[in-house]
Amino acid sequence: MSFKRKKREEVRVELTSMVDVVFLLLIFFMISTTFVESQGIVVALPSANAEKIQQAPEEVKIYLEKSGRIHLDDHLISFSDLEAHLAGYADRAATTTFILLADKKAQHGRVVELMDAARQAGFQKLAIATDPNAKPK
Repeated sequence: MSFKRKKREEVRVELTSMVDVVFLLLIFFMISTTFVESQGIVVALPSANAEKIQQAPEEVKIYLEKSGRIHLDDHLISFSDLEAHLAGYADRAATTTFILLADKKAQHGRVVELMDAARQAGFQKLAIATDPNAKPK
């Protein structure tokens, strides 16, 4: 006696809907992501022909306006508070990069004070940010 065997349907995984969802997620993240580093702090960086340094894993960015006001990230900070903040990096200051983003019209003495405060806190990697797109005069 012979029995009829049922034909097995091949198993198919439908990928179309998954591709649509991944594509929509990609579009969402591209639109919602912003790449603005500093909002609200206007600092006109001086220009230079120096080569770009590689970013260190950890860095401290200090902004100096032409009026002499100091910003740590997006927060206005006094010089004494900055010194206290930099002192908190005592054990990792040697491996952390101190980046000073000073306005080109900021007083030279104020720039030197900030660099000296970083050196006294133990920072060994000091950098002054410049605008690579501007032509030096």
